[in-house]
Amino acid sequence: MASAPTLDFERTVDVLKALAEPTRLRLAVVLKSCDLTVSELTVILGQSQPRISRHLKLMSECGVLERYQEGAYAYFRVSDRHPAGILARSLDAGIEADDAIVRKDRERLEAVRADRTRRAADYFAQNAEHWDRIRALHVPDAEIAAVLDETLGKRRIGTMLDIGTGTGRMIELLAPRCERVLGIDASREMIAAARAKLDDAGIENAQVRLGDAYHLPANGETYDLVILHQVLHYLDDPARAVREAASVLAPGGRLVIVDFAAHEMEFLRTDHAHLRLGFSEESLTAFIEGCGLEMRAVNHLRSGAAETGGLTVTICIGQDPRLLLAPNAPAETMAYA
Repeated sequence: MASAPTLDFERTVDVLKALAEPTRLRLAVVLKSCDLTVSELTVILGQSQPRISRHLKLMSECGVLERYQEGAYAYFRVSDRHPAGILARSLDAGIEADDAIVRKDRERLEAVRADRTRRAADYFAQNAEHWDRIRALHVPDAEIAAVLDETLGKRRIGTMLDIGTGTGRMIELLAPRCERVLGIDASREMIAAARAKLDDAGIENAQVRLGDAYHLPANGETYDLVILHQVLHYLDDPARAVREAASVLAPGGRLVIVDFAAHEMEFLRTDHAHLRLGFSEESLTAFIEGCGLEMRAVNHLRSGAAETGGLTVTICIGQDPRLLLAPNAPAETMAYA
């Protein structure tokens, strides 16, 4: 694994000065574990929005925080890539866990998270019939997870990108194996549900954001694992989405596509906005090999849904051929370990 980025002495002093203020240190502690908006932070810290905003601006400018926009809302989180954020994260270990200020902030943070969970539950309660019917068509998550465990191997994964994350289920399954995870989705409601799920599961190494499968976050980062789980059948140009996904793979990185095999369930198009009625193995292979990846594994799992007579789910794994080998490690070991 690459060594963590560092700051020179003067920049380190500047970052420590930026954090050496009570409100900003409290913000750093709270924003270490999850993404929060300005309004949520005003509830947690009990301070005015202008005051919180000023502190967030300063912390963002010096690299401690990452800021990203979702419609009218801006979310903040302590960076886990910028050396200033990494330094800020390390300070948390030196603060007493039972300190009165930290404890109160944590209690109010949990109240904010509980409110997120409630709102997500309300949304799904209103759409329960729709979701239950769609989920019944899929192969159980445990079966997909078992196939991925077998084909991806047991080696830890550095960075993962989940495109079309939905409610964050794939993140929930795979985040424990990863150093850092980003999930994106075009639906604000799905992102809200995913945040609530990850909060409930206590997953702190993952973030979710609004995003477009055709225009992935242009921050120059590459990923060791990219997942398109039940996404392509909603897209008018799935080959383009696969090319975009492949473009952010690190050397040796792997792309996982999970989607329905070709079928004739027309009600999925008319009732549930599916633009494609599944994909043949040949089509998925063409998508993967067409962007320079090598097909490493193909698996077919059959759903037990009586309504459809059992749709088949196909799992394909492509790999970037530019392997980065550890010293003295054989290529095959690094690819599948």
